[in-house]
Amino acid sequence: MKTEKTHTKILSVLIVLIVAMGFASQAAGKTASTTEALLGKADQCRKALYRSSSKMKYRHSWLNCIKTYEKIYKSYQKSDQAPWAMYRAAGMFVGLSKYSGLESDLDTGMKLYRRIVDEYPDHRVADDAQYKMGEIFYKNKKDPTQAYVEFLKVDIKFPSGDMRPKAREMMDKLSVELGKTVAEEPVAGVPSKSGNLVSVKGIRHWSTPTYTRVVIDLEKSVKYSSHLLKEDPSNKKPRRLYLDLENTFAGSGIESSIPIKDGLLQTARAGQYDKDTVRVVLDINNMRGYKTFHLYDPFRIVVDVRGKNIPSSKTKKVSKAEPRSARKGVRIVDSPDATVSLARQLGLSVKTIVIDPGHGGKDPGTYINSKIQEKDIVLKLAKVLATKIRKSIGCEVFLTRTTDKFIPLDERTAFANVKKADLFISLHINAHKQSKVFGVETYFLNMATDQQAVMVAARENATSEKNISDLQSILNDLMLNTKISESSKLAYEVQNGMMGGIKRTYKTNKSLGVKQAPFYVLIGAEMPAILVETGFITNPTERKRLQSDKYREILANGIVSGVDQYIKSIEVSFGGG
Repeated sequence: MKTEKTHTKILSVLIVLIVAMGFASQAAGKTASTTEALLGKADQCRKALYRSSSKMKYRHSWLNCIKTYEKIYKSYQKSDQAPWAMYRAAGMFVGLSKYSGLESDLDTGMKLYRRIVDEYPDHRVADDAQYKMGEIFYKNKKDPTQAYVEFLKVDIKFPSGDMRPKAREMMDKLSVELGKTVAEEPVAGVPSKSGNLVSVKGIRHWSTPTYTRVVIDLEKSVKYSSHLLKEDPSNKKPRRLYLDLENTFAGSGIESSIPIKDGLLQTARAGQYDKDTVRVVLDINNMRGYKTFHLYDPFRIVVDVRGKNIPSSKTKKVSKAEPRSARKGVRIVDSPDATVSLARQLGLSVKTIVIDPGHGGKDPGTYINSKIQEKDIVLKLAKVLATKIRKSIGCEVFLTRTTDKFIPLDERTAFANVKKADLFISLHINAHKQSKVFGVETYFLNMATDQQAVMVAARENATSEKNISDLQSILNDLMLNTKISESSKLAYEVQNGMMGGIKRTYKTNKSLGVKQAPFYVLIGAEMPAILVETGFITNPTERKRLQSDKYREILANGIVSGVDQYIKSIEVSFGGG
């Protein structure tokens, strides 16, 4: 009897489930047919409008069609028709802006395109939406630099999308246009001499068997191109990378041939290729990849060459910190990047740290009455920090400068790469036109997210120039280099460490948080890299603190605490879970 009752109950439940599934299926079918019908109705409205030049003159004609599209993506967000409706509504707002002349209509269309990319990244229309944003910046907003960024996102975010070839065509077109603009702009402080050749002043390099940075110094900005030649065994010529610098001549102080012989490159050669072109040639032994970009004030071209990893018989000094067992799962932090990087997966630790005291020599950084200078304060802080890291954590520490010496930004990152550093920390002091502004903040390499970050980056880069090569280099680093994730994590740990010490000691304190900005000094770093703004020299209270040994001690302890927390988070033992 009990068995019969049990069977009856099970049968009843099954019947209820089957009926419910039937209703759900009917509801889904009804929703699909409803959204398809609405989309068809909106499409008919749109096509009829486009056939009538008289109707297109009236705003309400456009809005009537747009409202039907809005009903789909607002009421049926999960339907396949929602992104299509959003895409067509966006196109109509862009079309309407041509008649209304309102920037707000164009911006509404842009917002809808961006929503598609953010909310429906896997939908077939997402890459079309991303491409349209590039088109708007190029054709409507007349902003070729931002247009290039949007087209580059098509190339990176949607590598299998059908809009990628068209995006690449636009990038090639914009590179030429922007290249002409950059080449025509005179460098600040250098008088323009139309018709005169630009002097190539010298070539510098830093090198290891797996990494080489070559910097070509010039009198002012020029156009240039890079090319890769295959090995030519018949003429006993190795693989070669060469750069042609237009409208230039080889200065008297430049060396015609610089031996490198590090296993990666053989030599760097420079010479007058024709009457107005200098050619710089790098003879290659072993290369995995390369990139070029340029910097301003003074103008120089940077070439980073990377070779295949060669196992070394030498072992680095091991950190005193004991490896920890792996956490069960991933610890989620509110703000830093939660991506599980290769470093964390492999349990790699930190053994070598490079500390970069900002500015130096002829570059004082921020200052007050030429007496209180950023370069002096951060050097003192760097020395205290280095001592504490060696003592507390046991890492090997190098400083990019130990005296009041000027070092170009490109040389600082190269120094860290050559030392095969595991972390790079650049120390700086902030400034603001309003003396009331104060606080501590930490940056990692990315595009600036707010105007204040842009201002800080412009000051630390010592330039206000904008050029596509720098932008492209930064974006490529962001999208293709996994160090961005680790830099984010390191930045948050260091920021928290510093603020912990400051809050325990001073009632008046302020965390400006972790931010992102395109700092030249961080470009090309092959390790997690951050830039720390330790306070505002323009704020009376923080200026007094920055000059005191006590405050620098607190900052150093905070940074050490942050680095230690970061190291502990990636020290994973293979037996750990």
